[in-house]
Amino acid sequence: MKLAINITLSLLMLAACAWLVWPDQSQQEHIRSAMDALEFSAFAPYLAGHIALLGVTHFCRAWRWNNLLEPMGVRLSPARLMAISTVGFMAILALPARLGEFVRPALIRKRGEVSAAAALGTVAVERIIDGLIVSLFVFGALFAIRTSTSPDWMMPVAFAALGIFSAALVFLAFALRWPQKTVRFCTTYSLIRLASVVVADKIEDILLKLISGFLVLKDKRNLIIFFLWSLVYWGANGMSLWVLAHGFGLDLSIIGAFATTGLIAVGITLPNSPGLVGQYQYFTLLALGLYLDLGDTGIEASAFVFAVALHGIQVIWYVGWGALALTSKHISFSEVAAARSLNDDDEDAPESSIPT
Repeated sequence: MKLAINITLSLLMLAACAWLVWPDQSQQEHIRSAMDALEFSAFAPYLAGHIALLGVTHFCRAWRWNNLLEPMGVRLSPARLMAISTVGFMAILALPARLGEFVRPALIRKRGEVSAAAALGTVAVERIIDGLIVSLFVFGALFAIRTSTSPDWMMPVAFAALGIFSAALVFLAFALRWPQKTVRFCTTYSLIRLASVVVADKIEDILLKLISGFLVLKDKRNLIIFFLWSLVYWGANGMSLWVLAHGFGLDLSIIGAFATTGLIAVGITLPNSPGLVGQYQYFTLLALGLYLDLGDTGIEASAFVFAVALHGIQVIWYVGWGALALTSKHISFSEVAAARSLNDDDEDAPESSIPT
């Protein structure tokens, strides 16, 4: 039922965002003109710069996971770490409702040593810290450009993103200090325990395993290194968007590029459409509208082509590298198939995904 709800929400998101960004007849003519005016010889250096920065982004995003796994005693060879991360990134993009988030944790579980729930805890820490970095920047960027004519959605979105990720960070801190009390507080005040004691006990058991993946928060060295890798990751991410935007003739500031990157990141944390189709373009254009005059038909057309290209490059990059990783000796398709569930008691779960 939960899976059906998630997939339904993701398909509704796909329909809504595709409807919102789909150009009308006159816009399609301007878009064709913008594409015809694009000269590859002039565009190629920007594309090369974007891809180079995308490579830095990919590496940092994958490599920093080491610093979340190390406090749990998990050791992955560099090649296997990159292979598992790359396949996981492909799954996040390809699967609806963010179901791909479960692939990486499931691939490193090892019975009696590392539960998939604990591994998922490291992904939760990763997402919360990412969300906090992004929401802080988005809040600052939007707060700086607020005026009486700003869109009604702008500051509520900024406050909501900051509030949600700040609350999640508080939960991490309390869960690490008082795991039993924090989990019981959540199940009691969310009324889950009132509805069903059995379900509440099961959820508490899962949450306690999840909390064991928060160990990095006690390891100052690894936490600082993870945070520094994250800053490089988001820095390269924002710069890659800025470079590509200028390749399409968009006079987007660096602050605007980072704000756009942040709003895209916030937007795709919602139930995502398959492949982020429509959703990615919608939030890209929504953010660009704060920094560019999209009332100008020429700029609007170039912005639309840019949003489609930005998304298309991401899809080709992550699906391509993910497929290539599956052909390597460091991970197999059978492992990915067996990792479809986070249930550590599955008979067909990999006995060991961590090289000794």
